Amino acid sequence: MAKKKNEFWEWTKALLIAVALAAIIRYFLFAPIVVDGLSMMPTLKDQDRMIVNKFSYKIGEPKRFDIIVFHAPEQKDYIKRVIGLPGDKIEYKDDILYVNGKAYEEPYLEEYKKQAQDGPLTDNFTLEETPVGQMTVPEGELFVMGDNRRFSKDSRHIGSIPMEKVIGNTSIVYWPIKDAHIVTSK
Repeated sequence: MAKKKNEFWEWTKALLIAVALAAIIRYFLFAPIVVDGLSMMPTLKDQDRMIVNKFSYKIGEPKRFDIIVFHAPEQKDYIKRVIGLPGDKIEYKDDILYVNGKAYEEPYLEEYKKQAQDGPLTDNFTLEETPVGQMTVPEGELFVMGDNRRFSKDSRHIGSIPMEKVIGNTSIVYWPIKDAHIVTSK
């Protein structure tokens, strides 16, 4: 009888440890997220399932063109691409991104730019012309945009994103399995 009780206790301990580890991993390190909408097309599709790396920005800083997940003002989580870092002046002119006066290529948009025959994919703007009216990305914040520029609610509309609202970055699509891949930042 003591052997069965001991075996039961060992299984219970193993199960409790597994549940605790899963909770720690989910809460502090990695979490699943579902892409909701078309704002990141063609890079991400509606209902793609991804893994969010919550730990990466605890030890490092976001880089330009990272795909991040953040808490948006509407009490919803958004997935967008980092375009501007703190102190950057952002401008779009003739469908070309300028950061601090330097032109940047955005290869992830090439497919959409070819399809956009009725005007530019991204309308011309400079940061101070956005509704928030700022001249540069504030310290401790990020300027983000969706890849589907015509149909994305992003920093052009909601302002820059405070770092404390950033959950983490994401680059792994795991579902649907036939579309599983690692999303590159460039």
